[in-house]
Amino acid sequence: MSSTRPASIPDRVETLDLLRLFAAFSVLLYHYSFRGAAGDDMTWLSVPAIAPVTKYGFFGVQLFFVISGFVISYSAAGRNVRQFAVARAARIYPGFLAGMTFSFVALLLIGAPEARVSLTQWVANLAILSPALKQPFMDGVYWSIVYELVFYVWISAAIATGLFPRRLPVIVAAWLVIALANETVLGSGIVRRLFVTDDAAFFAAGVMLYVLYSGRRSIWNWALLAAATVAAALQADWSTDWSRQHFGVPYSHIAVMAVAAGAVAMVGVALLVRRTPVPAKLALAIGGLTYPLYLIHQMVGYAIFNRLHGVLPAPILLAAVAALMLAAAWMIYRFVERPGQRLVKTTLNRILFPRGVVPPVPAVPAAPTREPVAVFGPVALPRAVRAAEK
Repeated sequence: MSSTRPASIPDRVETLDLLRLFAAFSVLLYHYSFRGAAGDDMTWLSVPAIAPVTKYGFFGVQLFFVISGFVISYSAAGRNVRQFAVARAARIYPGFLAGMTFSFVALLLIGAPEARVSLTQWVANLAILSPALKQPFMDGVYWSIVYELVFYVWISAAIATGLFPRRLPVIVAAWLVIALANETVLGSGIVRRLFVTDDAAFFAAGVMLYVLYSGRRSIWNWALLAAATVAAALQADWSTDWSRQHFGVPYSHIAVMAVAAGAVAMVGVALLVRRTPVPAKLALAIGGLTYPLYLIHQMVGYAIFNRLHGVLPAPILLAAVAALMLAAAWMIYRFVERPGQRLVKTTLNRILFPRGVVPPVPAVPAAPTREPVAVFGPVALPRAVRAAEK
């Protein structure tokens, strides 16, 4: 096995970038057309004509979790714990810092009285886990980044103990058992936090897609993917009970489970298709802007809606703010996040590898008939805010 990935082999799956945009916009439309006005009066704006469909948009985050299960598994292959930690920190933190600061400044200027922020809150949010410091998230959707971080910790543990990647099917099977047992019988908050048991099956499905894509296509592994997909559908329906009660609107059990299973299926299809007619640079930009778009769109969007109440019809205002958020997200990605990633990676490599030698990451063998699959960062992206944060 060579020590570096051959330059001639593509290292991206362009269809995953398009799926990220689809997932991000699903959540954006959920927040803007339904969630903001539905239960907690965060904004006046709603679009009843599309709400029966967009009320399901918060499931975009499960799609992100499936993508993350696949991408992070691929990203970890061939790396030791320190290399994996550097890669994840460089991908997560610069974008988070930029997006969180953007939201802080915007809300400080136009957020009150609906959304008041403070310098103390900003400082606490620098640690990402701001509720542990007795300060709220700058934006409630940051909870999903915490879920991503927990997933990274478990992947790191698997690398450190030598269980990654060969024992991934066993890990997935145990994870599914723990998740279903906790959600149906135990109901432990600690277990839920440690094993993200309410969304574990989506990560697990992504991990199994990686296992199958890497060439290990045994009946056992296909069965585990099917089990993870079924568990994901059940977890989605259970989680939706909160929305049914809080918003007082019906959510079809069949539709919820179908959307959840569809998230797994879409990632699987993306891995088969791989290429799109979209130009490569555009696909790269699409994949890049989805993370900052997630970070900045909700509360800043609500603040703009509230300041412009009555100025434009709701659908036109929604479209205008969505376009503004896209433009801001791209600028954060292009001019802040990408340079920040290089800076963080260089700094951490100097700290963790003081002799100046960073061990090369071995090439990861792909499925026998396919090229290696893209890794474009972690996907810490949106969903409806949980009850404790709403």
